[in-house]
Amino acid sequence: MKQHIEELLGRIRSLQEEVEEEYRRALEEFEARRAGLAGEFQRQQRRYKVGLFRFLRRSRLLVVLSSPVIYIGWIPFLLMDLFVTVYQSVCFPIYRIPKVRRADFLVFGREDLPYLNAIEKFNCFYCSYGNGVAAYAREVAARTEQYWCPIKHARRLHAAHERYPRFFDYGDAEAFRQGLQRLRRQYDDADGCS
Repeated sequence: MKQHIEELLGRIRSLQEEVEEEYRRALEEFEARRAGLAGEFQRQQRRYKVGLFRFLRRSRLLVVLSSPVIYIGWIPFLLMDLFVTVYQSVCFPIYRIPKVRRADFLVFGREDLPYLNAIEKFNCFYCSYGNGVAAYAREVAARTEQYWCPIKHARRLHAAHERYPRFFDYGDAEAFRQGLQRLRRQYDDADGCS
């Protein structure tokens, strides 16, 4: 079973690489078209821009009224970002865990699209930041779990992180004791290492 899981993980990694390559290729094509038709592209994109007044007028009242609840999320995201950055800066060198590159998880750029108005640009920035911080924190937590407690749960986990399949089976004390030190050094495949 373990060999079959490793084969499946290998196929998943291969598919992820294929998706990344396809995404890179599509982005290169987009950039080439954009460079070639820069002026026309900008004009075409701006045609779809909805002005602020019209955007707000078309928005449902409850959506507008709930926006402060969404935007107050900046505070926990900023605190999480700060905590995770300080946490790994202090602890990871002690445990010899490679640091996670924050820049690999915080990706911005959608707010540069000419068809977005100021509110939509801000929303894109906010969502990029919030999801980036969550992904960054998840990878830091996954590496911490790999070091301290790389044991699978007795129940199936929904949406486990990428490191989880390599963890020791629940109840396999022998494998845990024999392989813990080895697993604590297996970060070489980690994306986002600094």
